[in-house]
Amino acid sequence: MGGPLSRPSVNALAAPLVEALAADAGALRIRVTEVSGARVIDAGASTRGSIEAGRRIAEICMGGLGRVSIVPAGPVRAWPFSVQVHSADPVLACLASQYAGWSLTDKDEGGSFFALGSGPGRAAAGAESLFEELAYRDAASSAVLVLEGADPPPAGIVAKVAAAVGLGPEAVTFIYAPTQSLAGSTQVVARVLEVALHKAHELRFPLDRIVDGIGVAPLSPPAPSFLAAMGRTNDAIIYGGRVQLFVDADDGDARQLAETLPSSASRDHGTPFARVFEKAGGDFYAIDKHLFSPAEVIVTSLRSGASHRGGRIEPGLVEASFA
Repeated sequence: MGGPLSRPSVNALAAPLVEALAADAGALRIRVTEVSGARVIDAGASTRGSIEAGRRIAEICMGGLGRVSIVPAGPVRAWPFSVQVHSADPVLACLASQYAGWSLTDKDEGGSFFALGSGPGRAAAGAESLFEELAYRDAASSAVLVLEGADPPPAGIVAKVAAAVGLGPEAVTFIYAPTQSLAGSTQVVARVLEVALHKAHELRFPLDRIVDGIGVAPLSPPAPSFLAAMGRTNDAIIYGGRVQLFVDADDGDARQLAETLPSSASRDHGTPFARVFEKAGGDFYAIDKHLFSPAEVIVTSLRSGASHRGGRIEPGLVEASFA
């Protein structure tokens, strides 16, 4: 089967979504300001924000190549609303855009700043080796970057990002929200498909074989502390997330992916994420990287039509975490 004739621009596709987000700031309870000429949107730090803002931010994160919905029912019955994500181009949407892979640091007299950048701006900068593997670099007249945190980007970060994407700061938009907020928790849970793609990449499954994907995870309630909020959003995916991937592969490869992709393949599986994080001394790199994946996976081979399953939903762990 042939692939697309050309690859889309994730920044160009996201641009109208960003404009709509800014235009609806009042209704979404978010705030639009400016830092060193760049547009900055606070979606939940000094503003209340909203679930709808988080849903829209998730679609921006996916570079306009994904659809995010709040749906009734879902994998965990006790929590009846879920975040559903779908993309017909999951590799670009999730790995070239949504994945939080750009480490941004800045130090000045006012202190230090650190955040992981996600969204289409990553593809314009191409600062990560991942883009060499994807053979993708985006050139557009505007760029947007999403930061998970409570602080706006300082002037140094604005200058660094603008230079990396090759645009003036007036063409760059930053969106930020802490995990503890309504928007922040929603957009993190909306990464349920992205973590599956990232895990497939870690397992060295050929990315060009992943044709389509859909995922769903329970919408986690925000928590006032960062540790609790981070634990809930991760538990929503690790113990309550379900993903189906459609692959151009034979049954053997599809079955192996279904068996190795779920979070149950990790040595750290079975413990609430906040406790895993504390046990690791607050060091993400001390946690088994295979834990960061959905609870249950279905891999459908487009060659045979057969679907292969792996993992399991753990409603008890989700309920304990959310409650």
